[in-house]
This record gives sequence, C-alpha cells and structure tokens, in this order.
Amino acid sequence: MVKISKRGVRPVSALRPALALLLAAALLPAPGALASTASMAGAASAPDVRPACSATTPPGYAACQALVRTDAVTHAGLVRDSAPAGYGPAALRSAYGLTQAAAAAGHGQTVAVVDAYDDPNAASDLALYRSQYHLPACTVASGCFRKVNSRGQASPLPRAAGKTGWDQEESLDLDMVSAICPNCRILLVEADSAKIGDLGTGVNAAVALGAKFVSNSYSGAERPVDTKYDSAYFSHPGVAVTAAAGDTGYHLGYPAASRYVTSVGGTSLVRRPSTARGWAETVWNNASGATGAGCSAREPKPSWQPDTGCARRTGNDVAAIANPDTGVAVYNTYGSDNGWQVFGGTSVATPIIAATYALAGPPGSGVYPARYPYLHTGRLHDITSGDDGSCGSYLCTARAGYDGPTGWGTPNGTGAFQATDHKVTLTRPGAGHSTRGKRIASLRVAARDTASGRTLRYTATGLPPGLSISSASGAISGTPKARGHYSVIVHATDGTGMTGSVSFPWVVASVGAVRSQLAGKCLDDRHGGTANGTRIQVLTCDGGQAQVWTAYPNAAGRLQLRLTKATPVSKCLTVPGSGTAAGARVELQRCTGSAGQEWQARSQGHLVNPHSGQCLADPGSTQLAIEPCAVGAAQHWALP
Repeated sequence: MVKISKRGVRPVSALRPALALLLAAALLPAPGALASTASMAGAASAPDVRPACSATTPPGYAACQALVRTDAVTHAGLVRDSAPAGYGPAALRSAYGLTQAAAAAGHGQTVAVVDAYDDPNAASDLALYRSQYHLPACTVASGCFRKVNSRGQASPLPRAAGKTGWDQEESLDLDMVSAICPNCRILLVEADSAKIGDLGTGVNAAVALGAKFVSNSYSGAERPVDTKYDSAYFSHPGVAVTAAAGDTGYHLGYPAASRYVTSVGGTSLVRRPSTARGWAETVWNNASGATGAGCSAREPKPSWQPDTGCARRTGNDVAAIANPDTGVAVYNTYGSDNGWQVFGGTSVATPIIAATYALAGPPGSGVYPARYPYLHTGRLHDITSGDDGSCGSYLCTARAGYDGPTGWGTPNGTGAFQATDHKVTLTRPGAGHSTRGKRIASLRVAARDTASGRTLRYTATGLPPGLSISSASGAISGTPKARGHYSVIVHATDGTGMTGSVSFPWVVASVGAVRSQLAGKCLDDRHGGTANGTRIQVLTCDGGQAQVWTAYPNAAGRLQLRLTKATPVSKCLTVPGSGTAAGARVELQRCTGSAGQEWQARSQGHLVNPHSGQCLADPGSTQLAIEPCAVGAAQHWALP
C-alpha cells in the first residue's frame, strides 16, 4: 500500500512519525471511541493498520477497501462493562444527523451488500453486533437477513473466504448497514470470486431480489471494458448503487468511476463538543491511507455533474467516515479473528451512504440516485479542509462547495438523498407548565409534511420524568414526577426519514408547604397582606392557605417561592432591593424576577439567595432574614 501526499507517492510507513503529532493534536478519539489501546493512549506512534484484502490484484479483479487496526485489543462476545473500541451506531447517527430517521424510517426497505466468497459466521456475528448495541434482531428466521450467491440463490454458496479478508469486509458492511438503518432488511450477496464480472453479477442478483440500495465496498483498476460493465452490471435506474472510492489517495478506481453509481469518498471524523454539530470532519489523508478521488480515464461525465475540472466523470459525489485511526467497531469471528475489531477505509463510508439512502426512502423510478445530492447540496455537511494528494485544484483538495475527495459533503440527515424535495415542519406549542404529581391535560404538537399522504412518527427528548409522547399522534401526556425547568425537543419523521423538529421550555413546579426543621413549623404569610413588605415568618403548620407555596424553577436552575393563595398580584419571597448584607430582612413582594427573588435549594436543606450568597434564616423574631449559611434547624428547609 502507498500513500499519496503533497510531496508525491511515499510509503505509508514513512509518514507515521508525522502522524503521531497530528493524532496528539487533533485526532485522538473521545472516550468511547478508541481509548482501549496502549498506543492510542500515549499517541507515541501511528496506529498499526493493514488492508483486509490484498492491495495487489490482477486486471479485472477488485480488492475490498477495508482497513483493519492491528493495535486494537480484540475479544469475543458481548461487552457489558464498557463499549467496544471504535465508533458505534449512536455515534455515527449523531455525527450524520440520522438519529431520528434511524428510529422512524427504513421499515420495508432492503439494503444489499455485495462481496466475494462466503463468510460462514456472517449471521451469528451480525446477531451479536446488533445485540451489543441493542438494535432490533435481524435474523434468517425472521426474514430480515438473507444470504445468497451471485445468482440470487441460497445454495450453493461460494467457497469460504479463507485468508482473503473478504469475511472481514462482509462483517464491516453488515454492521454499518445495521448501525445506520436498524429497521432495514439486509441482503448479503456473496460472489464466486473477486472478479469485477462476478461481483457485478451479484449486483444484478441483488436488484432482481428487490433491493433498492446496493453497497459495493471494493475497487479495481479502470479498464477499457468498464463502459461495457456499466450497462451489464451497474446501470440500474431507480436503485441507489454506492461504490467505494478507494484508499490510496488521488486516484479513482472502478466501479466508483461509473457514471451510474454514487462514488463515496472518505473523511476523518472526530468529536468536537465545542461546535454546534458536536463533530468535525476533514478529508482522510494520513499514514493509514487516503481517500480515493480524481478524474475517470474513460467514463463519460453524467449530465448532472457540473464541474469542469474533469472532461469525464469526476469522483466523488459524497463521503463519510473512513479514517481507521478513529474508526468503527465491527464484530467478526471467522478464521483467526477474535471478535471485536476496529475498521476504516472507504469500505466503511460506502455502506453508511447506502443505508442513508434507505432511510430517505425508495428512489424515483427511471432516475439514477447519484444525482440526488447534486439537487440538495445544502443538506450535507460541507467538508472544506484537507486533501488526498497534490494536484493543484479542487480535484484533490477540499474547498467550500464541491470537491473531489468529499464531493458535496457528508450526510446531514436524509435530505440530500431524497427522491423528492419536501419538508416536515412542526408548530411550537408554547411553554409547558405543570405541577409535580398532577396529571397534565394532553398536549398535542402539530406537524405538517409538505409531501401529502405521508405518516409521521413522533419522538421527544428532554421531557420531564413521567411524561411521554405518542409516536403516532404527537400527544404528550402523563404525570410529572420531578420539579425542574426542561428543554423539550419534539421530532416528527416521515417514512422517507425526513425529519422536522421544534423546541420549547417546560416548567414543572411543586406546590405545598415550605417546612422548617424547627419542630412542626412552616413558612407562613403571617399577616395575609397584599402590599409589598408583608412580613414572613415560621408558624405552626396548620395546612392553611397562608402556608401554601409554589416552588417555580427557572432556566438557570433557581427557584421563585410564590405565595399560592389568591391575591390581586403574584407575590414572591424577596430580599428587598436585592440586598446582600447579613441580617437583611426577607419579606413578601410582587414577583418581578429580580435577583432578590431567586433561591437555590441545596442538599443540606439550605435555601441560598445566589445574589448575596446568604441563606434564608429564622432568627427567632417576627421577620425572616438572610444570614451566613450555617448548620442548624433555623436554616434547614424542606420544599414541597
């Protein structure tokens, strides 16, 4: 394997010292990604990586584009005390804005992966991967998973993969489809060999069996015969056929060069909590390899590809994660493999894109779905930094808009992969207000899909404990269990994976007596007055209206203590003038939201006025005050 850099072609091993510095600065994964290996922890050298399949293939053959980390600790079986090394499904969906679509879409869709030779453990390894990440089961018995030969038959299957590495590619493909589209059915097509013709026959079988999404994570050298192979194997209008761009830098192989497929490049994906997205991506290019891209030597340029740097077909169209240094978790036990491994290469990106197409819904008939990202360029993450070689133009260097290494970018939801351009919108219902322990009146969040006739499914995050949302109607119901100020986001997703969302605050207050640790005493509106300055003190708890308070939280995690009984205006427990001095009185005043009306409940039973840093105290007189916080019954309060 070689690496193409700005200085030309260099052996991969020659670039590893430089990569160590890069990893230390930017590419070390966050906890839960690849923190399990000693070499990563110290960042002393680049991770050891090898191609799963031989990188040297004779003319007319393809090599799988999977790269395997050899320095990651492998082990068999479920991992319960920690996460397997490498990004799992939740991380990948988060990075590509697919969390809601993955939960709601994909039902009834079949994603096919085409590979060479047989992996005898494919079904059992797939089952364990899905169990590890709590994905719905996908088995032969249920009809969700199916394995066939390149003629579409269950037998005879081709010879076992042996030491070819194709079994690892198959596990990688199956796991990535599962990660992105857990509701999809999966069809594994195993070709008799790694010949392009045998693999292409497998593509035809997948389409004949009804797959509308076909992933091809392999690449071979371009040849004059490719234009014939196009029409024979890869020209399937109405089917999203994806192909890996390759792992050796500025160079485009086949079938990624075909004008009928979606050519998929590779990126380096790292967590970046400081950004709104939470992730950052650049073109994948380091000591482990680099994404393929470039101009086809023979393939005509599709009518929908507008760039002028290549007279013929330009690769790529889109991209996704491919850097094995911060790669994905895959489970494979065939041969000498021992279960969990970490993978990279454009073999990772290719099934991710195929599964994203599946979340977006069936392609339009008679249309090549490779054109969809060109129609919806604003619905992708534009990758603007990095390169995969030295060519002096956008063909190998990322820029704003279209470029060779990443095409128009990486998924940002399913919008760029839709057959039709439509939108899901939700109406903001206003702030929610409820009381702990009191069942709410059902609140329905209204949504609209501009594509008529589509059924929406609803999910929500941030709801107060005790409340839930109906997936069918969008109605929120239940009994709040905990006081607090919550930020609720409701998502509505249609059958194509198009998702809209709306956010709004929800306040859960608590109502009742504010009790003192002093025996049988409660906070009391002693005089029942309505004017500012009404004295507040503690009296024997009697359950009267003068002792009923509402603890009302705000977004900062602080409380107002409002007198609940009927008065002409709302009254709150207040430090007048937002005073800070010890001994300052505390009284009842009109609720204004001033600093003197904010209280913070602490575990010791203190009610602290954050503005002054002092605690609500009963000095034993007819007037409450704020005093330096101290242990004692006079400063210990229990809220309702």
